[in-house]
Amino acid sequence: MLDLLGGFLLAALPALPILLWIRKNDSARPEPLGLIGRGLLLGFIAVAPAAIIEFFLFFAIDRFEGLGRRLAEAFLIAALVEEGLKFLFLRRWLWKRAEFDEATDGIVYAVAVSLGFAVIENFVYTWHRPELLVIRSITAVPLHAIATGQLGFWLGVEKLRERGLGLAVLPAGGWLRGLASAVFIHGSYDFLILGGDWSILLVMPFLLVAFLLLRRRFSLARRIDEDAGFSVDSLKRADP
Repeated sequence: MLDLLGGFLLAALPALPILLWIRKNDSARPEPLGLIGRGLLLGFIAVAPAAIIEFFLFFAIDRFEGLGRRLAEAFLIAALVEEGLKFLFLRRWLWKRAEFDEATDGIVYAVAVSLGFAVIENFVYTWHRPELLVIRSITAVPLHAIATGQLGFWLGVEKLRERGLGLAVLPAGGWLRGLASAVFIHGSYDFLILGGDWSILLVMPFLLVAFLLLRRRFSLARRIDEDAGFSVDSLKRADP
C-alpha cells in the first residue's frame, strides 16, 4: 500500500510547480482551492473513459500503416479523445459555476483538469518504471497543461461573451477554437514522439514555443478581464 502511495505521489509531483505557476498568474482574483481540486478530480475520472475509447480505436486503425497510422494515433486517438473528454468534463461540471466568470478562470480550471488527467496517466506509465518519471515530468505532464490551457483560454473568452459584458471584439465560437488548438498542440507532440527518429529532437523546442504561447494567452486573458471589469464598473457608475 505504501509502495502504491509513494508511486502516486512521485507521479503527481511534476504537477505541483505548474499549479503554483497557475496560482501566481491568477493572483488578482484567485479561484477557490476547492474548485481547483474538483478540476483535478475531474481529470482523474476522465482517464477511465479515455482509456476505453482509445482501446477500441486502436482496433479500428489496425489496418493503417506508416504515416497514416502515426497521424491517427497522434491526432485522433491521443489528442482528440483526451482533449475532447477534458472539454466535455469542463463544460459539464465547471462551466456553469458562478466562480467561472473570467477569461483567466478558463485557463485555471482547464489546467487543473489537465493535470488531474496527466497525474493518473503519469502514474500508469511510470509505475515500477521510475526511469521514465524524469523525462515525462518535463514533457508529457507540461504538454497536457499547455494544450488544455489553450482550450481554457477560449472557453474563458466564450464565458465573457455569454455574460454579455459588451466586449464585441471577442470572437464567437471560442469552444471550437479552443478544442482545435488543444488537439493541434497535443497531436503534434504525440506525432513527434511516435516518430522514434530525429523528430524527437524537436519535442523540447516545440514544448517551449507552446508554453510561451500559453503564457501570452494568460497575459491576454488578464487584459481582457481588466477590460471586462472596467465595462462593468462603468455601467454601475452610469446607473442612476
